[in-house]
Amino acid sequence: MTFSGFTNEDFDLFKIEGLEQRMEALIHTVRPKLDELGSYFAPSLTALTGQEMFAHVAKHARRTKNPPKDTWVAFANNARGYKMLPHFQIGLWESHLFIWFAVIYECPYKEEISKNFITNIEQINRTIPADFVWSKDHMKPEVIGHKQLGQAELKTLLERLNTVKKAEILCGYQIPRSIAVEMNSEALLKQIQFVFETLSPLYKLSAAH
Repeated sequence: MTFSGFTNEDFDLFKIEGLEQRMEALIHTVRPKLDELGSYFAPSLTALTGQEMFAHVAKHARRTKNPPKDTWVAFANNARGYKMLPHFQIGLWESHLFIWFAVIYECPYKEEISKNFITNIEQINRTIPADFVWSKDHMKPEVIGHKQLGQAELKTLLERLNTVKKAEILCGYQIPRSIAVEMNSEALLKQIQFVFETLSPLYKLSAAH
């Protein structure tokens, strides 16, 4: 494992103007690190979930004009794709590093997942740490802190997954870039592993539909 952690240069690539220029920087600086994280955590997530997990590094291949504002490696129980399945992510926006469990709008059985989460809402509310965050749109950096959510608000968020066609639910942890660039690779890997361990019950609930 040669993963060396993230640098200010990695986060600053999102300031580069132009699709080709930003993609070139991304491919040379961040993508090799995402590949390494993919190889490192796929076996770990396989052990945590009891399902064989495959790493998928974002290629941003469909883009023709707008450069990506974030990038990631995703992990799912399918070698061909991840968007249609509950999955995990590690990635970067210019402002922070993110570690997610995600059910996004392409998932065809969001209704069942929503109902299963609501059935187990007390357990979810109790086991997710206060400094974790929730998101209802993977394409936006805005999040809601778990400590700010009462059980009623959390239920509304989970119900939305069932009632809104394009609804998504993500739960995880953010590390501000100022902290992420100071963390050595060992500390970062340890933190990501802790987050995945904490989120694995959500994955198991989503897989039990």
